[in-house]
Amino acid sequence: MVHDPLDLAATGLADGFEAAAVGAALAAAPLVGSGRGDDIDGLAVRALRAALAPLAVDGVVVVGEGEKDEAPMLFVGERFGTGAGPVVDLAVDPVDGTRLAAAGRPGAMAVMAVAPGGALASLGAAHYMEKHVTWVPDVPAGASIVEIVGRAAAACGVSPAEVRVAVQDRPRNERFVAEARAAGASVELFEHGDVERCIRAARRGGGLDVVAGIGGAPEGVLTAAAVRALGGSMHARLAPQSTAERSRIVAAGLSETHVLSLDDLCGADAWLFVAAVTPCSFGSGAELAPGESWRVGPGDPGTRRPRDPGTRRLRDPGTRRLRAENRNLQ
Repeated sequence: MVHDPLDLAATGLADGFEAAAVGAALAAAPLVGSGRGDDIDGLAVRALRAALAPLAVDGVVVVGEGEKDEAPMLFVGERFGTGAGPVVDLAVDPVDGTRLAAAGRPGAMAVMAVAPGGALASLGAAHYMEKHVTWVPDVPAGASIVEIVGRAAAACGVSPAEVRVAVQDRPRNERFVAEARAAGASVELFEHGDVERCIRAARRGGGLDVVAGIGGAPEGVLTAAAVRALGGSMHARLAPQSTAERSRIVAAGLSETHVLSLDDLCGADAWLFVAAVTPCSFGSGAELAPGESWRVGPGDPGTRRPRDPGTRRLRDPGTRRLRAENRNLQ
């Protein structure tokens, strides 16, 4: 069994974090499809902040989402928990895919990563990150898309044409699309839902093999925790999209040329907690309806525990909690 440095499973804190994610998702649910993205974020933030407050941890928000969107947020440096218990870092996005939720489209989720204090990269000055994510283990930091596609094809015993690379459909990512096609891979373009695609790519059998391109830096740290828990590979570098962002990075002592390894982004075994605001899929066996949740982390033995009424648990590499009482939200 993999050691859980925080003992979240043994102490029941994993259940508390999972419940916090579910609470955020359910709080946002009434406004799904309303077009009111900021209000959706605000409801989720308030619910999440209230649910984190009584947890027996000494926690700090290392990565908060919202600032680059000027949306409601849990701010970087915010403390949470009772102060008694393990020291933890939190990377959080109360609603990843706010626009998807506002439009009533699939792929919106409450998501957070929990790691031992000091383990998660603090990239508050950075808004954007170039990243490469794959389920293929032991891919060296800095490997090109061509190399990753080749490794994935070899591991599966297929041609590169059967390797699927997802790239967010933005002008800044045109070169990643070109590189993937030059490698002979199949390219899937997507509009929103960066974290969902990255988790799928980090899970063998998730329906994707690679995610490449420039997306949000906060999402990148969340992704790193998931990739580490799922046994995949990831590397990244900061990719400022404005002069102001580049100046902030330099002032913070960060570099946009340094390749960040998985250990740089998430330096210890971590937990990932996800709850669906709208339907989400992380591949076969991990499809979530609104209000359902999924978690993955070290030290989770996969044993059955007493069930809450109307709740059943399924385990793949992670844990998915199906809440029957919320199926009316679908």
